[in-house]
Amino acid sequence: MHSNNTGQGLKARLDHMFTDREFFMRSHGQVRFLTISARLQKRVFYSAAAVLALWLVITLAMMVNQLTVTGERMALAEKEAAVNSTESRVASYKQSIEGVAADLKQRQDVLDAMTEQFIGDQPALGAATETDEQLSENTRKISAAFPEAAHLARLEARQIAFARRLTRAANQRTEQVAEAIRKFGLNPDKMSPQPTDAMGGPFIPFFQDGDDQPLHPTLEQLNRALQRMDALERTLIAIPSGKPSRTGMMSSSFGFRRDPFTGASAMHSGIDFKGPHGQPILAAAGGRVSHAGWKSGYGKSVEITHGNGLMTRYAHLSRIGVTTGQTVEQGLQLGAMGSTGRSTGTHLHFEVRLNGRAINPRPFLEANTDVLKVKASARQRASAPKRAESGTSRG
Repeated sequence: MHSNNTGQGLKARLDHMFTDREFFMRSHGQVRFLTISARLQKRVFYSAAAVLALWLVITLAMMVNQLTVTGERMALAEKEAAVNSTESRVASYKQSIEGVAADLKQRQDVLDAMTEQFIGDQPALGAATETDEQLSENTRKISAAFPEAAHLARLEARQIAFARRLTRAANQRTEQVAEAIRKFGLNPDKMSPQPTDAMGGPFIPFFQDGDDQPLHPTLEQLNRALQRMDALERTLIAIPSGKPSRTGMMSSSFGFRRDPFTGASAMHSGIDFKGPHGQPILAAAGGRVSHAGWKSGYGKSVEITHGNGLMTRYAHLSRIGVTTGQTVEQGLQLGAMGSTGRSTGTHLHFEVRLNGRAINPRPFLEANTDVLKVKASARQRASAPKRAESGTSRG
């Protein structure tokens, strides 16, 4: 009822607006009448309203279409940005993978260099430990999360596990060598210098590209273990253990004795070996000849410095076959047995001195088979790089 009244009211207002209208026009004394009916006015109005409405509809449609196109362009731009971002992430990931691969190659170079320098042939490293199994578990997780990095993860795990097993092997070998040194009556901690003692020279980075890259903690531990093992083995090799003469006849032992010339109590600083004149005298260990000539009380004598404060002396020789400054190996003939100097007959006076103090040579000459086996193994490892270098030079 209310809507009908509203519609009738609107119709009444429109009828009131559009009434017949008459216009008077006077021209040359004549008056004309122009009548515009209400019906014509309504037609014109409705036609104009229809045109305006159509224009509005078209304009609105164009705006909607423009907005739609703009939205599609924005969506496309976002997709392109997402694709570019994905490609960028993929490229970054690939670069990261390449960087990891380069690091692993450098780490492998370090492992190879350490193994060649200190070990030579790879030792039996034993079974995997719980830490190695944890590395394997981490490798499986990385491989599942990043399939592209599975190979690198496995390679890294193998390297770290190998380095740890090699560290354990080096520590075990170090303890064996230390025990062998103790059986000579020497303190391995005092005999062997620390890896950083008495070192110098220009800084030449291991990595040839010049980057000052620190070692992986596992490799750093391995490096320290190998350096300690190498220092102790070189100390063991320098300890005299070879027989200075093939004769086994000991005529006077180390310690207090009655002097053969005066009969008074005296300190005998070595061991005397009786033998035939001209019996070959051999180096008890490798080293450098620090004296070869006459020495008061000792006659013709040879002194060899072995390092770490150790020195051996071979006295009363009839002939000297080495020169001062010469490097000798264990078992090399130094001269011949004689009776020069303060001597009552043909014999060899053999001394071992540590930091200038005479010590009993008997433990060095009576080393058991196990100790000599450890020493022979250390000597073989130390000589391996030399054999490899000579083989390379011949090739």
